[in-house]
Amino acid sequence: MIKPHLAFIVALGVTLSAGAFDLQGHRGARGLMPENTLPAYAKALELGVDTIECDMGITKDGVVVLHHDLWLNPDTTRGPDGKWLESRGPAIADLTFEELQKYDVGRLKPGTEYAKTFPYQEAIDGTRIPRMSDLFDLIRKSGNATVGVDCETKVSPYQPQATRAPSEFTRLIIAEIKKAGMAQRTMVQSFDWSTLQQIQREAPEIRTMYLANQRSIDARRGGVRGSPWLAGFDPSEHGGSLVRAVHAAGGRILSVDYPLATKAMVAEAKELGVALYVWTVSDEETIGRMLDLGVDGIISDRPDLVIKTRKAR
Repeated sequence: MIKPHLAFIVALGVTLSAGAFDLQGHRGARGLMPENTLPAYAKALELGVDTIECDMGITKDGVVVLHHDLWLNPDTTRGPDGKWLESRGPAIADLTFEELQKYDVGRLKPGTEYAKTFPYQEAIDGTRIPRMSDLFDLIRKSGNATVGVDCETKVSPYQPQATRAPSEFTRLIIAEIKKAGMAQRTMVQSFDWSTLQQIQREAPEIRTMYLANQRSIDARRGGVRGSPWLAGFDPSEHGGSLVRAVHAAGGRILSVDYPLATKAMVAEAKELGVALYVWTVSDEETIGRMLDLGVDGIISDRPDLVIKTRKAR
C-alpha cells in the first residue's frame, strides 16, 4: 500500500524512510481526465495518489492559475466562440482571470497527435482553467489531510516576455501557498533553478524539486557559460554529476526525465541524501523498470497503473 505523503517527506529535510515512495499524479491524472483541471485533481485524489502534480501560471491581474503552457494550447483549448483555437492562443500573462475563464479546456482536439496519446482521457466540456486556490479548496473539502501538492513554476529564460520575471513570479506563488496554509504540504518544482534558489532563501519551509532533462542540461544562450536553466550549478563543474549539482545547490529532491535515470544515479542520490524521482512514466513496462531501479517517486499520467503495478509486487 502506498504510504501517505507526509509520512515520509519531512518538510525541511526531505528525508525518505526505507521503502518509502511518492506517487504523483501528473497534471492531476492527465491520462484519464483533462489535464490541470479540477476533474483531473479530483480523479487523482480518488485514486489515492500521494501528491498532485500541477503547473503554475500567473494572469495579467496577478491570479495564480494552474496551466502547463505559457500560452493557450490549440490542442486542448476552445475559445469564447466555442471553436477550437487554430493556432497558439494568448499568453496566460496577457489575460485577466475573468478573460481566461471564457476558454474551455475540457476536451482534446480530435484528430491531433496529442489526442491520440491519451485515448482514455474522458472529455468534460465546459471545464475551465482553475486557480491554485481552487485546488487547495478541493483538497480541503475532500478531507484528505496528507496528500501533497507539487507545482511547477512555468517560466523560461528563452521566453521572458511571456511571463512575469522569475523573481516576481516566485514571490507571488510563495504568497499564494502561504495564504492557503499549505506551505508544509507543497513542493515547488522547476527547470529554472533560480526560482528554487529563491524559495530556499525566502521560504525554506516550502520544499523544492529540481527538474532536469537532457535538453535543459545541454541548453546554451549567447556567450553565457553553462545552461541558463541551472542557475550556475552546471553538472560539468561537479564531476559531470547531475545529482552532485543539485546537492551543491542545496536541493534535496531531483526529478529527471526517466531515460536519464540509472542504477548509478539512484545509488549516488541515496549516498548524498537526495530523493530521485522520474517523469513521465505511464505504461506498465516502464513503471516496472523504474521501480526496479529503486527510484523514490514516479510522476505519472496514469497513477492507476502505478498503483496496479505496485500492488502486483
